[in-house]
Amino acid sequence: MAQLNITLNQDEILQLLGENSNEAFKTLLQESLNSVLKAESSEQLKATPYERSEERTDSRNGSRERTLNTRIGTILLTVPRHRNQPFKSMIFENYSRSEAALVSTMTEMVVNGVSTRKVSKVVETLCGTSFSKSTVSELCKDLDHDVNKFRNRPLTQDYPFLYVDATYFKTRENHRTISKALFIAMAINHTGRREIIGFNTYEKESKDTWYLFMQSLKNRGLKDIQLVTSDAHEGIIYGLSHVFPEVPWQRCQYHFTKNILDKTPKKYQEGLRSELQAMFNSPDLKTAIKKRDAILEDYNDIAPAATECLDHGFNDSVTVMAIPESLRRIMRTSNPLERLNKELKRRSNVIGVFPNEASIIRLMGAVLMEISEKYESQVKPLFYHPVLRELESKHDELAKIAQEQQQVLAA
Repeated sequence: MAQLNITLNQDEILQLLGENSNEAFKTLLQESLNSVLKAESSEQLKATPYERSEERTDSRNGSRERTLNTRIGTILLTVPRHRNQPFKSMIFENYSRSEAALVSTMTEMVVNGVSTRKVSKVVETLCGTSFSKSTVSELCKDLDHDVNKFRNRPLTQDYPFLYVDATYFKTRENHRTISKALFIAMAINHTGRREIIGFNTYEKESKDTWYLFMQSLKNRGLKDIQLVTSDAHEGIIYGLSHVFPEVPWQRCQYHFTKNILDKTPKKYQEGLRSELQAMFNSPDLKTAIKKRDAILEDYNDIAPAATECLDHGFNDSVTVMAIPESLRRIMRTSNPLERLNKELKRRSNVIGVFPNEASIIRLMGAVLMEISEKYESQVKPLFYHPVLRELESKHDELAKIAQEQQQVLAA
C-alpha cells in the first residue's frame, strides 16, 4: 500500500476554514489524489522518479488527464503512464464500481416511473454533479441488449392462448411530436401462466403493420395456437386471417359490449348491459342464442343501431363457447392486456414524450420484461395441465369455427 505525507501551509488551512471552503476542499482532494496516483505508480514500478534500482519493473511514459466526479464537484487528475505495463489505480477501480452501481440505479429509477428530471436532481444531491435528461436517457441504452434478447427470443414452448393489442406513446421525430403504436402479444403457455411473447413499435395500426407483427411471431416459432382474443380492429383481423388462418378468433366481449352500448340511447344502456352480461354468461351456445334473439326483439325498435351491431358481431363474440367452461372466463376478453397497457402508461407518464422510437422499445420493453418475470414466478397458474387435454378434444370444433370465420372474411 502506497504511503503518503500531505503538508498544508497556513494559507491553505485558512482557505479550508473560509467562505470558499468548497473550492479549497476540491483543491485539497485533487492534490491528495494526484499524490496517491504518483505513489501508486512508484509502488508498481518499484522505483521513484529518476531512481536507479535493480528492482525496477518498468519506466514512466508521461501522463494523461482524467476527470473524476465527486461529492464536492468534478476534479481533474493527472494519471501516470507506464511504457510497457498499463498503470492501474484503486481510485478508478473503486470509481468504476460506484459509477456502475449509480448507472444501474438511475436506469432502474427511470424504468420504474421516476422522471429523468427527478433522477438528475437525486444524483446531483448525492454526487455533487448533475446529469441532463438526455444523459440519463443515454445511460439507459445499457438496457438494449437485454431487451432485444428478450423480445427476439425463439418461441419454443406451447402457447395455446394468445392476446394481442396496441397502445400509443408520444415520441419526437423530425423535430415534431407524434404518436407511435406499441404492439404487444401476451400468451398463456402450457403451464397456465401468462407470458409477454412479443412487442414492437409501428407508425400506426393497419393491415400491413399487424400482418408484419403476426408474421414476426410466427417466424420466431409461435404455432399450435388454439384461440386468439382481441378487439375488432380490422388490422388485427387481417393479420390473424393471413398468418394464422387455422386459429379461431374471439372478439373481446368487453370491447364488443362497449361498441353496442355506444349505439344505445343512454336511458337504455344499463338495462341492455345487464342483458348482454347474462347472454355472455350462458352455459352453452344454444342458450346464448336464445338470449340474443330476445335482446334483438326487445331493443330493435328503440336501439336499432345497437341490435344491428349485436347481430353482426355475435358469432365472433361467443367463440369461447367451444372451449372448456373453466377456460372461458380467461379468454373471453382481452382485459389482461388492457391492464398491462395501463401499467405501461403509468410508468411512461413521468417521461411524457420519449426522445425517440428506440427509447420506447428500451424503457417499455424493460417494464414488459419485469412484468413477464412476475407472471412466470406466480405460484398459482390460471389452469392446470389436465384442462389442456380436454381442450384437445375440442380441436375439430375450433377448426370448424376458424374455417367459418375465414369464409365470412372472404365474402
